[in-house]
Amino acid sequence: MIIFKGGDALKTNFDFASGPWQTSIDVENFIQTNLTHYDGDESFLAPISPKTNRLWKTCESLLAQEIKLGVLDIDLEHVSGVNHFKPGYILQEDEVIVGLQSDAPLKRIINPYGGFRLVESILKTYGREVPTHLKEAFEDWNKTHNQGVFDVYTKEMLTARSTGLLTGLPDAYGRGRIIGDYRRVALYGVDALIQGKKNDHKTLDISTEEGMRLKEEVANQIRALEDMKDMALTYGCDISAPATTAKEAVQWLYFAYLSAVKQSNGAAMSLGRTASFLDIYIERDLKAGLITELDAQELIDQFIMKLRLVRHLRTPEYDELFAGDPTWVTESIGGMGVDGRSLVTKTSFRYLHTLTNLGPAPEPNMTILWSESLPAPFKAYCARMSIETGAIQYENDDIMRPLFGCDYGISCCVSAMTIGKKHAVFWCKNQPWESTVACDQWWCG
Repeated sequence: MIIFKGGDALKTNFDFASGPWQTSIDVENFIQTNLTHYDGDESFLAPISPKTNRLWKTCESLLAQEIKLGVLDIDLEHVSGVNHFKPGYILQEDEVIVGLQSDAPLKRIINPYGGFRLVESILKTYGREVPTHLKEAFEDWNKTHNQGVFDVYTKEMLTARSTGLLTGLPDAYGRGRIIGDYRRVALYGVDALIQGKKNDHKTLDISTEEGMRLKEEVANQIRALEDMKDMALTYGCDISAPATTAKEAVQWLYFAYLSAVKQSNGAAMSLGRTASFLDIYIERDLKAGLITELDAQELIDQFIMKLRLVRHLRTPEYDELFAGDPTWVTESIGGMGVDGRSLVTKTSFRYLHTLTNLGPAPEPNMTILWSESLPAPFKAYCARMSIETGAIQYENDDIMRPLFGCDYGISCCVSAMTIGKKHAVFWCKNQPWESTVACDQWWCG
């Protein structure tokens, strides 16, 4: 039984070791008490499954078209939002893990909350007509982030900007770095997270402006979680309760991340630290005979495949500045626990093995949290895969672990932060981000 604030309870029937994670939101404790540490080599890994192979061949064809065209397609009818799009598929009969940003693979979303002039410029660049109803809505009826930025610029700031004295990302790309704890949706289910937010909402003091703002933000987070649940239902999945199988754990976690990238055009939408978490479900199902190693790899391959299809609608200049079409879906792998044990699991290998089964790719940004104490076979495998693919990043876990604990991740490409508890702000947000924050820390207590 999991006890949440206010005495609310959620019954679970999984065979997991008990701990503080059952009485409060504590994913780190769940991992520490249930993890199967792995010191072996990669010899257990499975090849790509027939289903995944068919899916990836279809994706490769679409990706080739996208490279020629710049963008494959743009949704001109809807704007960004957790549940603003019909369900989309690649080849539905072969998809073990479902869900796309819009209703078709690589179809990009309009995100006008940062500034409509930027959207207008991008659409014209790619030969698309600007939807009249959206132009009217976001220029006449709604104040965008960019309008707010210019309202507070001083005369000196405007002069420095217009003369090119200050350079960098366009104003509409003002953003922050945050890693939502998407694992919570799988471990606790959305209903429990909603109840926790409702409990928080009740306790907030509105006698100050800060308190009123926070109460409004928590209310927005509750709505975002409800939207997430409704979005998952369009794919036939009920994520209100905790995941009960490895497949559900991967799917529930992916729905949480998918909600964030359906809503936010953040330049740094990191995934967090999910491999060791998912390994707990996979190892349990393997031992119970519910899945095979081929099934386990299939789940991870298709999860990673979907992450490779994440896209945002940006200017060609942005892509030139950052060498390509980056989304910084950073996954932090490995590292050591504060108890001195390695956090390497078989699923750490499975994530890296996608670079073999699906081929090398810059996204998701596979980042090894490197320590001298990591198991030698894992270090050897990382080195070999780096040489073969050139698609792995490294961060020094021995330096960062004492600062951030053993449940931190890399936001964007280099910034470390404790998952679900911290975020870094660069100027202002360019659009709503409730779905990400809703998977973040309890704001009160």
